[in-house]
Amino acid sequence: MFIQTDIDLLNLLRDTSPVAKAVLVVLAIFSIWSWEVILSKVLLLRKVARESETFWKIFRKAQRLSEISTACETLRFTPLVAVFNSGAEVLEPREPREPRGGGGGTAVKTAVSVPMLQRVMQRTAAAQLTIIENRLTFLATTASVTPFIGLFGTVWGVLTSFRGLATASAATLRAVAPGIADSLVATAFGLFAAIPAVIFYNQFVHRIRNIGGQLDDLQTEMLGIAEGNDL
Repeated sequence: MFIQTDIDLLNLLRDTSPVAKAVLVVLAIFSIWSWEVILSKVLLLRKVARESETFWKIFRKAQRLSEISTACETLRFTPLVAVFNSGAEVLEPREPREPRGGGGGTAVKTAVSVPMLQRVMQRTAAAQLTIIENRLTFLATTASVTPFIGLFGTVWGVLTSFRGLATASAATLRAVAPGIADSLVATAFGLFAAIPAVIFYNQFVHRIRNIGGQLDDLQTEMLGIAEGNDL
């Protein structure tokens, strides 16, 4: 005997209960929003990686801080530029100040406080990482919440099944099948929303940690410059 195994998803969704439909709508919102976050972060991190590689090439070849700042003006996505500029402002001489009696001013080279330089760069690095990490918490929320939303739909479907079984004149599969179908659909949609969020969240966290490591390397380089060991 041939058994029909194909599932008509549209008919299955159409026949679900109102509660199950509400659960599926919530899960669809979470899924669509999380994919929007995923795609935007993928594009952003690709740009950051590409520009970070360019920055390090410029940083290694340049002889002066001003040369690096000028060459990095077109790099808008990598946080290395912002952290470097914050440190360069501390390291570079102050702009010439016009004396009151007239005449040309001269640039004044002030002593660099290494702890101050470190604090400035750490604040900038933390701010830049916060920008990159923006909306990652939503992926974490999606990964942790959507299975439970699907579980709620599952529990409701099971309750519906038992209620239909209690009021049915005969205990048949037809009496409990609709509720079981609702529960399985909700579970499947919950996993469909959660699994990509978990995978990409872990990937993004790993790549952001690598960016944080590069920021630490840059701070070490700039502190070496401040101590007179480089440039």
